Amino acid sequence: MRIVDLLRFARERGEPIFSFEFFPPKTADGERALFETVEALRPLGPAYVSVTYGAGGSTRAMTVELVKRLKRESEVEAMAHVTCVGASRDEIAAVLDEVAEAGVQNVLALRGDPPRGQPGFTPHPEGFRYASELVAFIRSQPQRWKFCIGGAAYPEGHPETRDLSQDVRNLKAKVDAGADFLVTQLFFDNAHYFRFVERARAAGITVPVLPGIMPFTNVEQVERFTAMCGATIPPLLRAAMEVRRTDADAAHVLGVAYATLQCADLLRRGVPGVHFYTLNRSPATRAIVAALRASEPWRG
Repeated sequence: MRIVDLLRFARERGEPIFSFEFFPPKTADGERALFETVEALRPLGPAYVSVTYGAGGSTRAMTVELVKRLKRESEVEAMAHVTCVGASRDEIAAVLDEVAEAGVQNVLALRGDPPRGQPGFTPHPEGFRYASELVAFIRSQPQRWKFCIGGAAYPEGHPETRDLSQDVRNLKAKVDAGADFLVTQLFFDNAHYFRFVERARAAGITVPVLPGIMPFTNVEQVERFTAMCGATIPPLLRAAMEVRRTDADAAHVLGVAYATLQCADLLRRGVPGVHFYTLNRSPATRAIVAALRASEPWRG
């Protein structure tokens, strides 16, 4: 089912959707663990799951195979990430054909991160420079592809474009090209999300915007992720993290508690759902979604 339809049905019921993001594992054991994680999360009723590309498109084939297998075996709707990195138009078209033939109806169209060690993004000579061009390419062949297309959004600005006004203009180009919904980069201060949505709506962007939440379980890990994506850590949270830097159990408890409160606030204020960056682990996300389903803050 198309994600925009899932969002519409959920809105009609007065409920949000929950979705989970995974990355392609590097080993057979990792792949088995991934499907065990999906199975552990399935009772929580995810609307869809998604699978990322590695930096530089390094896991393209694995991503496609995992999405096809998830669609076939997990009884959960699957979304494939598709990036512009290191691929020609014909190569991207072949990926789109393959996932479409497997019955996958949803793709997240991204420019993508450059390969590790490369200072900036260099487009393939026969490819695309921007995600908006990829979205337009997919939309240019409506008889061939009927995907529901998601796009990425950055509440604190894209790490390469800290000009928030320019960032919204770039996002508007992506939506105008045909993106159906947006998923945000992770953030830890809900004010960033709501200010971003205000900017987007003022610019004429009307599609649903799903907030992306990463339940952290390790201090060094979250510092590494925020450094890469440009997200900031609120001072009070940073102080609480610092106290727990060397205590793994305490850091895990803090991460789950913080994300649960953050999600409850978002849901009370009417977001259409929450997209979780799971890091291929189920306990933290499972605890958060179970608590949210039990308390139903969206009905408050």
